[in-house]
Amino acid sequence: MNQPPVNPAEEARYRKVALAACFGTFIEWYDFLTFATLAVHFAVLFFPADDPVAGLLYSLATFGMGMVVRPLGAALFGSFGDRYGRRKVFIATIAIMGVATFLVGLLPTHAQWGWWATGALLALRLVQGLAMGGEIGGANVYLAEHAPVASRGASTSVLQWMGGLGILASTLQLVLLQTWLSEADFKEWGWRIPFLFSAVLLLASVKARLALHESPVFTELSQSQKLAKTPLRDCLRDRHTLGRMALLFFCVSAGGGLLFFCSQVYAAVYLKTVVKMDPVLAGWVTLAATFCLFPLTYVCGALSDRYGRRPVVLAGLLLGAVSIIPVYAGLARVADQPLLVFLLLLIPVLAVALVTGPQTAMLSELFPARTRYTAVGLPHNLAAGWIGGLSPYMVTLIAGQTGSVLLGLGYPTALLCLALVVGWFFLPETRGADLRV
Repeated sequence: MNQPPVNPAEEARYRKVALAACFGTFIEWYDFLTFATLAVHFAVLFFPADDPVAGLLYSLATFGMGMVVRPLGAALFGSFGDRYGRRKVFIATIAIMGVATFLVGLLPTHAQWGWWATGALLALRLVQGLAMGGEIGGANVYLAEHAPVASRGASTSVLQWMGGLGILASTLQLVLLQTWLSEADFKEWGWRIPFLFSAVLLLASVKARLALHESPVFTELSQSQKLAKTPLRDCLRDRHTLGRMALLFFCVSAGGGLLFFCSQVYAAVYLKTVVKMDPVLAGWVTLAATFCLFPLTYVCGALSDRYGRRPVVLAGLLLGAVSIIPVYAGLARVADQPLLVFLLLLIPVLAVALVTGPQTAMLSELFPARTRYTAVGLPHNLAAGWIGGLSPYMVTLIAGQTGSVLLGLGYPTALLCLALVVGWFFLPETRGADLRV
């Protein structure tokens, strides 16, 4: 498919929009994933300390609950985004996320408040999940509707950096705190710093989002009075849209979510709790692997502009399906060799990049403009929340029941195989789609 030439002025305008939008999304991911990087510590801070395994499961489940409610946030904020505009929703979601994260840093621990502290932590985690559900689909749509057609895959791939940057920032902060503070000081008050620091980031991100302009596609719909009055109902009633929402759920978003959480979230937990790698060293190694995700994601987005979204995404699903179990088996064997651990972690990182590089563009290209926010947000958050977000918990649970971590990793492997089969038979090529219709 021939693509129109890139307009330099259009690219310059887009870079300003992308910077403002992505900064806010980075803050959302930072807030959301700081919890994940502290999951092992929360197991003893907010749950009974007499059963460490149960505490870790409870902590991972609390993290997962934030993912489970993401679809509710997607349905609520997605409808607002299709009816009232993308910009207003962006400002609301970042404010909700920032306040909830700051309050986590003020919570008393289980030793101080007992199960009341646990309940408060869970409640704030649910609020975070609702805000994140409204953020992710809308950010995908907003950037895609601004992006130049010829470079839409590469241009919008930068949004996928925000998850990696969130992991990078939260992990780096945790490693530095553990390096500078004694273990006792970190457990007593040091863990609160990342959450309290989010107040500064919140103010900066709200300022950035107030400078955003409305999506040109939404503006055109509004001026022509073609806005959907009931976006969610319209999506569910249209068979073509509903079918593509199902495809998005089972294939692209499920695959990307599984790969992201297996490579970026569970990897750190696995190295610290199963392999028994030094926590600080494990943090630095996973940090280095995460850093490599940035250029790989952009390259994969650019590849999708040249060769199409479909082949790049399917390649990532295939690589993930065949590599997860061998990679984790290898990590247990080379735990005393950080360089080899790093090289092994690069394999699932590449799989993540192949799926998520084209993902932002593809999600919006699958759906009509008037219901796009809802159609993208709901299935994407269902897959990322219910499949990707719960995968660390499911892997840990199955491993605990069977006594084999590798059997636990059969869960994401099987689902990636399913995503690959669905994508092979049903995933269309969307490169160059007109987002105004």
